[in-house]
Amino acid sequence: MQIKLFCLSFLVLGLVACNNDDRSTSSGTSDSDIDAARNFIQAALVGDFETAKKFMVNDSLGHEDLNAIQRLNEKLTKEEKQKYQEASIRIHQNRQLNDSTSMVYYSNSYRNQTDSLKVIKTDGKWLVDFKNFFHKTDSLP
Repeated sequence: MQIKLFCLSFLVLGLVACNNDDRSTSSGTSDSDIDAARNFIQAALVGDFETAKKFMVNDSLGHEDLNAIQRLNEKLTKEEKQKYQEASIRIHQNRQLNDSTSMVYYSNSYRNQTDSLKVIKTDGKWLVDFKNFFHKTDSLP
């Protein structure tokens, strides 16, 4: 009886944890600069550009760049899309520029190329400044 109760409690806790994570991701809120970058990258990797928009600064240049990436994504083969969706995110470095701006250097396990994102804190929220998305960096500073 105790084992069943323990297993049931563990299952409920697991479901609550998954639910909380989904709400955080779908709401577009991030607790930190790295969290904002990770949420944005993950949404882009799976091709969910509406969710990716929730994690970025709302400006016309950023939206144009994201729309261009979305058009490129539509031209990928089914196999390439699958590989991006299955890719894991690797954060290599987080460089704080000041208390409200940082550069996050990352790669994904499919492309395995280091890129960077500028993340800024505005109105108490960490958001990706997409104008700096997918810039190739040959070496980390």
